[in-house]
Amino acid sequence: MDVTEPVQPSLNSSYVPTALGSHNISEDEENEDQNASASLLPKHSSVPLAVRYSPEDSYCLVYIIFFLMGIGSLLPWNFFITAKHYWLYKLSNNTNPSNSEDQRSQLSDYFESYLVIASTVPSVLCLILNYFLVNRLSPSVRILTSLFVILGVFVVTTVLVKVDVSDSRMEFFVGTLISVAIVSGASNLFSGSVFGISGHFPMRISQALISGQAMGGTLSAVAAVMDLALTKDVTDSALAYFLTADVFIVLCIITYLLLPKLAYSRHYMLAATCTSAGVRTEDGGDGSVSRVSTPPLRPILRKTWVLGFSVFYVFCISIMVFPAVSSGIQSVNKDSGSPWTTTYFVPLTSFLLYNVADFCGRQATAWLQVPGPTSRILPVLVLCRTIMVPLIMFCNYQPRDQIHTVLFTHDAFPVLFNCMLGLSNGYLGTLPMIYGPKVVPRELAEATGVVMSFFLTLGLAVGSAFSVLIVHCI
Repeated sequence: MDVTEPVQPSLNSSYVPTALGSHNISEDEENEDQNASASLLPKHSSVPLAVRYSPEDSYCLVYIIFFLMGIGSLLPWNFFITAKHYWLYKLSNNTNPSNSEDQRSQLSDYFESYLVIASTVPSVLCLILNYFLVNRLSPSVRILTSLFVILGVFVVTTVLVKVDVSDSRMEFFVGTLISVAIVSGASNLFSGSVFGISGHFPMRISQALISGQAMGGTLSAVAAVMDLALTKDVTDSALAYFLTADVFIVLCIITYLLLPKLAYSRHYMLAATCTSAGVRTEDGGDGSVSRVSTPPLRPILRKTWVLGFSVFYVFCISIMVFPAVSSGIQSVNKDSGSPWTTTYFVPLTSFLLYNVADFCGRQATAWLQVPGPTSRILPVLVLCRTIMVPLIMFCNYQPRDQIHTVLFTHDAFPVLFNCMLGLSNGYLGTLPMIYGPKVVPRELAEATGVVMSFFLTLGLAVGSAFSVLIVHCI
């Protein structure tokens, strides 16, 4: 006797599209989704749906906490890449900060390209590991462990600021890349786990997390500019800079420990625990209970591969030119000797401007969600961002050893192009990230969040490899 199972909707009940971005889901698509996931879910699940009732987010505390954790997830990486003057000083042939004539070496010229590679490769590996740990280790263990690892590495980095490495630059270079690899791996384990948790919450919480990541870049850029303006010595500037990162990491640990004590977050986390428990145990057919240790990947990819590709390509294009190329663009009036064209041009036009635009793009998704998750326009817009690579390459990037042609010979062009790059990265990168956990059954939301984070990091890894090629070709 056949028993008809209730159909799982293609978009789970946490997703409420805007009027402009809503799309009707056909009955065939619903049936397809049900067939793909029916064997993955318990036959008689009585898991409570969190959407039935939830307490209010008093004073938006949960939103703020996820926003802060978003800041913390990318803050370590952003603090590494925006400390350009510090790395130039540490790795240059001349360790006298007052003399800038000889502030070049093979290590300092290509440091940012190596930095990107050292960060993205372990990131991909850690996100793969995170996917297999979803049902083996609780999110709290993964999140707190990664935060303490990040804090430990950053404390060591802070201490080394005042250590003279002029006689061991290569050792410092290798040690820094190892630190970046460890921090990047732990950061991605942290961000993947947090994003997986946010998949159980309403979409505004996922958006808060992703907006916080952009704010992390903005804060690091602001801190770099302030340190340059207020501190004469490069090591004093870097010391204050990295101490700021230490404080934010500690703040992330404290706020995460506070999260389960709030009624709003406790409600959704309890529902997520019940859902996960339902997925982990299935009737083996003979009355025995088996444990599903790894979330099923195929049904997730069937529903999210277009969104995953969009995330991958957005961040691949962005990392190709930021920061390895964009931070090498110099003012065409650098010979004037003004502080704007020498000291502040790169920190403001490359790092600060890009991160502010990125934040604005991500924040815009809180009010506007167009195109929708099933729209074909989304991947088309993503592919159109390819034009940003040649536009930024032909600004006044220096030194130019191969391609000597500079097409955009005004300082307004890198300002405009960095704004376009950041704004499109923020908006088109955030939409598929928040859609992903909402287009699968609720039981797979956390695993889908990890998968979407994997696509993001894979895009960064591939883009970083191309960024090295681009720098050498210029």
